[in-house]
Amino acid sequence: MADTITVSDVTKEYGTTVKTKALRGVSFRVENKEFLSIIGQSGSGKSTLLNLLGLLDRPTEGTVSLLGTDVGALSKKERAAFRNKHLGFVFQFHHLLPEFSVRENLLIPTWIGGLKGAASTATQTRKRAEEILDFLGVGQVADKSAEQISGGQKQRVAIGRALMNSPDILLADEPTGNLDTENSALVYDLFRRIHDEMGTTFVIVTHDRAIAQQTDRIIEVTDGLISEDVKNEYLDAPAIRP
Repeated sequence: MADTITVSDVTKEYGTTVKTKALRGVSFRVENKEFLSIIGQSGSGKSTLLNLLGLLDRPTEGTVSLLGTDVGALSKKERAAFRNKHLGFVFQFHHLLPEFSVRENLLIPTWIGGLKGAASTATQTRKRAEEILDFLGVGQVADKSAEQISGGQKQRVAIGRALMNSPDILLADEPTGNLDTENSALVYDLFRRIHDEMGTTFVIVTHDRAIAQQTDRIIEVTDGLISEDVKNEYLDAPAIRP
């Protein structure tokens, strides 16, 4: 099976006079349609790693390849186009625009780049948004403003926004961090359905071990290094070598 993500000997340093190494020669591969989590303590380097995968930063050394493309070699404009076409993002905070309706919040990515693989029209994009909202169980609030819906609904809408352009890879940064136990479980169930039904590759950064232990693979980052890389059952499965 082809690799969707290849991280090769990646180092990330911050600072000029005094340098801080956030990542220290990290290497791993992610196959197409994998469903994995990245865990680690605050300051371990896991968020830095997600920023590199999301093309929000560049490695100091080493390479990050997504879908066969060395994204570190792309220009700023090319990176933005690649990100909009191939990546979806879900953050701890939903970042919805409160003055816009739920439906309009989903349409924003298509206003920027259109629908992937289609000469998008207003009718097509609206239909896509409605299908996603129904899939996520929030179709009934499509015409409400984002500030009028609950926290759990807001996070589901944020997931819908990430899905609008049918991303090959969905990156989630602490997606359940602001949710209660019930809504956290709901978000995980939605991620699993999206993965199973749409074939999306998932990378989830989380502090929530209950969520991590339900993913197919767990990578643990400690002091800028991968300390564990296991499949299926945390710490009880054979290690995966980069």
